[in-house]
Amino acid sequence: MNKKLLGTLLLSALLTACGEGDKKGMAGPGGGQPPVEVDVIVAAPASATVTKELPGRLQAYRTAQVRARVEGIVEKRLFAEGSDVKAGATLFRIDPRHYQATFDSATADLAIAKTTLERYKPLLAIKAVSKQEFDLAEAKVKQAEVALTRARIDLENVSVPAPISGRIGRALVTEGALVGKGDATHLATIEQLDPIYANFTQPGSDLLRLRQAIKAGKLKEVDSAKVELILEDGSVYPHPGKLLFADQAVDPATGSISLRAQFPNPQRELLPGSFVRVRFPEAVADQSIVVPQRAVQAGPQGQFVMLVDAEGKVGPRPVKTGGMSGGNFIIAEGLKGGEQIIVNGLQKARPGSVVKPVVLGAGGVPQAPAVPPAPPPGTPAQNAAVPAEKPAATPVKE
Repeated sequence: MNKKLLGTLLLSALLTACGEGDKKGMAGPGGGQPPVEVDVIVAAPASATVTKELPGRLQAYRTAQVRARVEGIVEKRLFAEGSDVKAGATLFRIDPRHYQATFDSATADLAIAKTTLERYKPLLAIKAVSKQEFDLAEAKVKQAEVALTRARIDLENVSVPAPISGRIGRALVTEGALVGKGDATHLATIEQLDPIYANFTQPGSDLLRLRQAIKAGKLKEVDSAKVELILEDGSVYPHPGKLLFADQAVDPATGSISLRAQFPNPQRELLPGSFVRVRFPEAVADQSIVVPQRAVQAGPQGQFVMLVDAEGKVGPRPVKTGGMSGGNFIIAEGLKGGEQIIVNGLQKARPGSVVKPVVLGAGGVPQAPAVPPAPPPGTPAQNAAVPAEKPAATPVKE
C-alpha cells in the first residue's frame, strides 16, 4: 500500500473520532443541552431585625431670617448669594448718617446734663438751689444716658449681622431699597445644613400592633436607634443617623405619629425640602427566614418563590411575607428551612425544568464545590487512576 495513501486514511479517521468525541462531550444527559445554572440560597431560620421604611422630608437643622432692625436705605450687600456665612458677619449695611447724628446729639445732651448736675451739687449745700431742682437735674442725666444707649443700638443696627452660621440664600432686597419702614423687612434666609433633620410619620395602628406583638413575646425590643436614609434614586445614604424622638400623641387629623431623625451632612449633599425614605429598626424576630426581595414574586394566587428540589427540578412555593429586614423580606409562612430558593436566573427557571443550582455564600459569592482529598500513594484508587501503557504499534508492511 502506498505510504501517502495510508497516512491520509489515518488522519481522516482520527479527525472523525475527535469530532464525535466533542459532540458527546457537549451533549447533556440523554443527548440534550446541559442544565442551566441558577443562583440559590438555602433557607435557614435565624434572628432578624424587623425594619420599617416610611416616606419623609428633609428639614434644615436651624433656619434664621435676616431682617432689618432699623429704617433706612440699603447701601451695600456684603455677601455672595449661596455661600457659607459665620454668625456675626455683616451681611447688609444701611445708610448710617441719620443714626450717627442722633448718637452725637444724645452724647451732647448727656454731657450737658452731667455738667448741670455737677454745678448743682455745691449750690445744694448752701441752699442756693432747692432739693427738687437737684433731683430734676439728676433725673435728666439718667434720661440722657438712656437716650444715648438707644442711639448707640440704632447706630450699631445699620450693620445687619448674620444671626447664625450656615448657608445663605438669595438676597431679597437690592442696594437702594428702603427697608424697615413700618416692619422688619425680610432681607435673606440662612439655613444650617449640617446636621440635617428628616421628619416622617408612622400610622398609630402600626405602632399599636408592634407593641402588642412585643407584649405577647412574638417580637423583642430593639436596642439600636440608628436609622438609614434611602435617597430618591434608591441608593442608601452612606452616613447613618439617629432617631431623636417620637410624639406621644396621635394626630387626630391623620391618625399618625410624628417622628424625627438626624443625619450628618458634611458634604451638603442633602437639601431641605427633598423627599426621602427613612428606614429604622422596630423589633427583633427570632427564628425567622429572610430572603432577598428579588426572590419573592407575585401572581394571581399571591406571593411565591421558586425552589429547586433534590433532583434539580424547579417548582413554585406559595409564601406570605411578614415584614422587612433591611432590603429583604421576612417570610411568615411557606418555608421551614433547608429549601433551595432561586435568587438569580428566575427568567431561565421554568416550573418542571431541570437546573444546576449554585449555592450563594456570604455576600452573594458562589460557594466552591468540595474537593475530595487525594488518596495516599500506592492505594488501589491511585493505581487505578494511572493509565496502562499501550503496546508498541506493529509496523505495517507494504
